[in-house]
Formats: sequence, C-alpha cells, structure tokens
Amino acid sequence: MDRAPLNALQVFVTAARAANMTRAAERLHLTVSALSHQVRLLERRLGVTLFVRGPRGLKPTPEGAMLLQRVGVHLDAIDEALQPLRGRRDCVLSISALPSLASSWLVPRLPGFVARHPDFEFNLDSSVERVDFADGRFDAALRYGPGTWEGVTAELLFEEWLTPVASPALLAGRKRPRLDELGDWPLLSPDDPWPRWFGQFGGKEPKRYVATFSDSDTLQRATVEGMGISLGRATLMRPLVESGRLVVLFPERMKARYAHYLAYPERSIHHKGFQAFREWLHAEAAAFRDSGAADAMPLAVRAPRARRAPRR
Repeated sequence: MDRAPLNALQVFVTAARAANMTRAAERLHLTVSALSHQVRLLERRLGVTLFVRGPRGLKPTPEGAMLLQRVGVHLDAIDEALQPLRGRRDCVLSISALPSLASSWLVPRLPGFVARHPDFEFNLDSSVERVDFADGRFDAALRYGPGTWEGVTAELLFEEWLTPVASPALLAGRKRPRLDELGDWPLLSPDDPWPRWFGQFGGKEPKRYVATFSDSDTLQRATVEGMGISLGRATLMRPLVESGRLVVLFPERMKARYAHYLAYPERSIHHKGFQAFREWLHAEAAAFRDSGAADAMPLAVRAPRARRAPRR
C-alpha cells in the first residue's frame, strides 16, 4: 500500500481549520493555487469530495469532517513531538500588531529599535486576525482587548481613552456642538460605547447613527473624510489631530474598557530577540505614559505664524 500523503493531509487539515484558502495558504507559506492543487490530489486519491466551496469560505463535507476528526489529532501529536527539536534563530523576530496601532504608534518608534539592534531581522505583520501561536509564525502580538487571553502571557502597555473627534470639513461654517448637543450631529459606529459616553457626560443619543464599520481603520478614514463624528481612541487619533486632519471637540475624555497589551507564548521567553524587543517596548510604553500622551489629545493645533514682510 502506498504511504499516506502526509503533506497533502497537512494542507487539508490547515485549510479545514482555517475555513479559508487564503488564510491557510498564508499559514503554510504556499500560494492559493498550490494549496488547492494539494487538496485536489488528496480528493482524487481518496475518491471523495472534501470541501464545499462557498462565498463565505470552505466547509468540510461529511467525508471531510470525518477525515479532519481522525487525522487532525495525529498531525497535532507529530507537531508537538517535533517542537522541542526545532531551532529558532534569535536574530529573527516576528511580531503581529493591529494595523491601527502599528501605523499610529509602533512604526514611528521602530527605527529606534532597529538602530539599536542592526543584526536583527524584524518582521511585522499588520492584521486584525487572531494570532495562533501554536503554528510558530509569531513570537508575540500587540493587541487591544481585556488582556485575559488563554494560553498566553499578556503584559499591559498602556490604557486607552475615548473622546469625540471630527473632521474640520464637517465643522466648517458651523458652530461646534456643546456636550448636550452632540446627539444632534451625525455620529458614527453605534457599536462604540456611545451610551456610556452620554451617560457619563450628558446629552441624548441620536435616533439613528449614520454608519457602522467593521474595523477601526475604516472608521478613522470615514471620520477624516467628514462623514460624521466618531468616538476616537486617543492613541490612534493623536497623529491625525496633530496634523490638523481631525479636531477634538471637548476636553472631556472617557477611559476605555480595553487596553493595549503585549501578548506572547511561553516559548518566546527564551528567545533573545524577543527579550530585547520586550524590554525596548516596555520602555517606550512607559515613556508614552509618563508624557501624558497616552490619555490625552491636544484640543487644537495652532496654525503656523505668517512671516512678516521684510522692512524696506
């Protein structure tokens, strides 16, 4: 009897668990076409269809579900047995970060870390996808949340604060709203804690919100374009406020229920590259907190002074 096609089975299990060809291909460092080819070869070998492909991704057929149940646990056991034997280069560091935090806070500070450690190869993945540390792709992740994730260590970097922000274009020719008038303006993203804001600072919620968005980057862009007022995070909105693209409407601010954390698996503790990054990251976060920038945004940006005409 021919040997079991372990490579094709690994591809199948990864695709079934990801429920998406693109995500599975990324995890295996394959192209989507190469992954699909492996699945087709396995289907031809077994004589059954393993997946139903639809607009929402992949769904195992009854035969596929049975194969996943019987084979998945054995592949996991093999992977676990090999894990202690896998060497990990200390000079290569792979970090995942949410796109919003990466662009507004982490990336502007990274040149300092790279200059201090020129021999490191630093890999940054900006994604909102949940990080699965079991696949070994990442040493750590920067995440916004409750800080209570199972199976990882989560260390607080800094808290987050919320306050309404708007585009100058939205405010042009109009008097800025008072706190009790905020509900009369176009507000964005009803999934944000607007009820808690109104409960804390007064005013009345609008009968309807203008729009809702699936991620903070799109919400931020909609606010900049003048679609409406959003409940901005101080850390993420600061660069846009300082550049004059957004305006903070009130000095009042509200502490968010979530905060920013460094999350990592136990294996990363022994990784010298991660040790250096962790030490540097906490120093940057402490400086950010001590400066007061972590919990406040400038209320206004001064326009540059006009140059005086030279005397004749």
